[in-house]
Amino acid sequence: MQRPDVLDQLATLSEETRVRLLLVLEAQELMVGELCQVLELPQSTVSRHLKQLVDQQWLSLRRDGTRSFYRLDLRRLDPASRKLWLLVRERVTGSDASSFDADQVRLREVLAQRRADSQRFFAVSAGDWQRLREELYGPGFDLVALVGLLEPGSTVGDLGCGSGELTALVAPFVERVIGVDASAEMLQLAGQRTQGLDNVELRSGQLENLPIADSALDVAVLNLVLSHAAEPERTLREASRALRPGGAALIVDLLPHRDDALRERLGHVWQGFSHAALDEACETAGLTLGAFHPLPPRPRAQGPALFAASARVPRVPKLQGESRRGETATPVTPVTPGA
Repeated sequence: MQRPDVLDQLATLSEETRVRLLLVLEAQELMVGELCQVLELPQSTVSRHLKQLVDQQWLSLRRDGTRSFYRLDLRRLDPASRKLWLLVRERVTGSDASSFDADQVRLREVLAQRRADSQRFFAVSAGDWQRLREELYGPGFDLVALVGLLEPGSTVGDLGCGSGELTALVAPFVERVIGVDASAEMLQLAGQRTQGLDNVELRSGQLENLPIADSALDVAVLNLVLSHAAEPERTLREASRALRPGGAALIVDLLPHRDDALRERLGHVWQGFSHAALDEACETAGLTLGAFHPLPPRPRAQGPALFAASARVPRVPKLQGESRRGETATPVTPVTPGA
């Protein structure tokens, strides 16, 4: 593909709407409808500007089932375009940037709505969650996430622990398990399931802002979590922060599929992840993706195919005081088992 002409690029960046789009899409991958909410502009206007930005290679376009997501990825820009954008970004964000600041506020509101939609699903479906998962993925599918977890002295984080089945399964074999979930209904079920397990602690919190200290975990399990995450890269970044140097994240999730009805039925935000997409997300989060294995279908499973993957934090000690925690902390609310 031919490199964009510099004069065309300058003309593109002279339009405020396109600069607003680039600022928002550098921060977060979004759909057209979400961009309309963030910029408070009609779809026809947003779509017209997006087409120009894609044609000039400022933006990448990713298909997720029948949906399209746009993103400004600095790593994919040629050096001249990257230098030009960084200069423009510095100038516009360093000036009277009221419209740009308002866009960032609305962006946070859109992302909060993603989380609210997912949490609403779990609040309604908590009682049927185990039956629904076995119907779609087959009984015992999540045992693959136990690979590498059986070090007796390990502290394991079950991130997005749901009803606590995996938490209870792992607990007898390790020193400590911290289960985290944003759904009070799911944590209630997890508390009942793990009652009597003294080495289990359940905490209420967002996966994008974990209620776990830096380098506190040896292993982080994300079992069917990323498809529900409003911000998968930020979720992985938080897992990386909570892991010690050399610690492992074990990930089980959906391979890409095009079943929109299933996405709505399960409250998914994303329709699966390819090897390349997960590798890129892990790299952004400070993790090195290792194994990635599509899983064979389980007996009686009716849902889409799954994968199991592992990623590690580099064995380089984090600088003192360094943290990758998100800007807004979520209070830690311990849940008493059986309460």
